[in-house]
Amino acid sequence: MNNQKQQKPTLTGQRFKTRKRDEKERFDPTQFQESIVQGLNQTGSDLEAVAKFLDASGAKLDYRRYAETLFDILVAGGMLAPGGTLSDDMTRTEFCLFTANEDLETMQAYAQVGTATFQDLVIFCLSFPLLLFLKGFDESERNKLAMLAGILLANGNISASILNSLYNENLVKEGVSAAFAVKLFKSWIYEKDINCVACSLRKVGMDNRLMELFPANKRSAEHFSKYFTDAGLKELADFARNQLSIGARKELQKELHEQMIIAYTREEMKKAGLSEQAMISIIWSSVMSCVEWNKKEELVTEQAIKHLKQYSPLLKAFTSQGQSEISLLVKVQEYCYDNIHFMKAFQKIVVLLYKADVLSEEAILKWYSEGQQNKGKGMFLEQMKKFVEWLKNAEEESESEEDEAD
Repeated sequence: MNNQKQQKPTLTGQRFKTRKRDEKERFDPTQFQESIVQGLNQTGSDLEAVAKFLDASGAKLDYRRYAETLFDILVAGGMLAPGGTLSDDMTRTEFCLFTANEDLETMQAYAQVGTATFQDLVIFCLSFPLLLFLKGFDESERNKLAMLAGILLANGNISASILNSLYNENLVKEGVSAAFAVKLFKSWIYEKDINCVACSLRKVGMDNRLMELFPANKRSAEHFSKYFTDAGLKELADFARNQLSIGARKELQKELHEQMIIAYTREEMKKAGLSEQAMISIIWSSVMSCVEWNKKEELVTEQAIKHLKQYSPLLKAFTSQGQSEISLLVKVQEYCYDNIHFMKAFQKIVVLLYKADVLSEEAILKWYSEGQQNKGKGMFLEQMKKFVEWLKNAEEESESEEDEAD
């Protein structure tokens, strides 16, 4: 028996559990921090020496497993507690981003240190959602992080999608997001130019979101332009203004296109002598047949909602009569019943059409209380139960308010 206990553990049974427990015990961020901090404190402040130490340590320390801890050390000098503050009960290092000089040249040195390991670690740092901790850092620390992020963005080391963290409601409200963006865009544009910045923003769909760096009451072209122009970023202010202009033109083109389609459809309906009820059925069938739907039930609903949003103005134009709305509701019901992947999508489609003013609450309530129990209506009535209750309560409250007013 003793000989068996000394055999190499297998990947089955109790020996496997023991092995997993041993691995868990070896995962010790505290011990890892002590090893790294001690080594950094011995190397001094020379970046090349630091990079060599990190490269050499990588052979025996599991950077991948302790990446978050290593990130905290290189940026803040020690492990960060929730909220972005440093833990007080552990040894720290004076070599970190937050103790460096707050100037572009120093940040460039951090970004351009000549070893792949160090660069990869810094890049990981800024790909991590650290920006959510910005409130826990002081202004100088945020400035350094912003400048380094701008340089790495310019070099193509990280994606502009990291800016998503700046849209955190609290950061925006307290002005942290806008101030951070100023430092970031300054270093980014200094390294490249506004055209490269614009291209990177477009790739991640953030070229039209810059206004969101400000609270809703300050989200105007005038405020944005003044803020960034005063900060020395007129190129960015001009870019944002141009994006607004492009957005307005696209919206106008979209509206004109919709009106042309509606006018054409009305003309064809008139020529064919069709009623609005018949026309809305044709439109629904045409709209739903022009897409190759996802075969996964959990994805097809999201796809359908996105698709129908685009066509809601057309559907609205041909549901001016109550009976047309009922006809559309019946068509939606039949479609969801006949297409198995849409079985659970009915309620969400109806709610979308209600919010888009395609369907009125009167039509929905009438459909709910009347009509034949065919094409799976019993199942769809169950789906609609909570929403219908909400509509009835809203209607009762409205009537009560009117009575009080009288």
